[in-house]
Amino acid sequence: MFPNKGDYAGVPLNPEGRRVADAWDPAKDQTAGEQCKGYGAPAIMRIPGRVHIVWQDDNTLRLDTDAGTQTRAFRFSSAAAPAGPATWQGSSTARWERAGRGAGAGSLTVVTTNVRAGYLRRNGVPYSENATVTEYFDVAPHPADGQVLIVTTVVEDPRYLQRPYIVSSHFKKEGDGSKWEPSPCTAAW
Repeated sequence: MFPNKGDYAGVPLNPEGRRVADAWDPAKDQTAGEQCKGYGAPAIMRIPGRVHIVWQDDNTLRLDTDAGTQTRAFRFSSAAAPAGPATWQGSSTARWERAGRGAGAGSLTVVTTNVRAGYLRRNGVPYSENATVTEYFDVAPHPADGQVLIVTTVVEDPRYLQRPYIVSSHFKKEGDGSKWEPSPCTAAW
């Protein structure tokens, strides 16, 4: 289900990033209480699972994941996000991008900084605390009826990446929350 240790094909790691990925030891992460390193903002939307999105308040959209039971807060206020220590989900600012005439509702752009160092993949492929994550959330019709949420993620990290790492994920809208199964982070794969 997840790539093996040392499998970082498609990730533009620099030599330091490859060195860190090759040295990964999931048992050390588990023992150190760092089992959520693969569930941070740069990676969470790539982990198989479900998302639940609601308005937390007038200026904050909350996204919960059942994989790793993570919660992200997308702030729409022009005020700076609260300062504090880095977290797995970091500090995210959001804005709506208007679509062209007749193109639909547009997309949501989210920029996240102040993340704890973690993994782009649950096999030890690193990102640093200097990573910036830019995400584009778009809704599209599903060919078999319904809707799909498409999330395009761009990770920039001057410490471990040679260039931006770009991936996309798709989530099909479900009729209800009956399949919602939150599970804690795990370092094992």
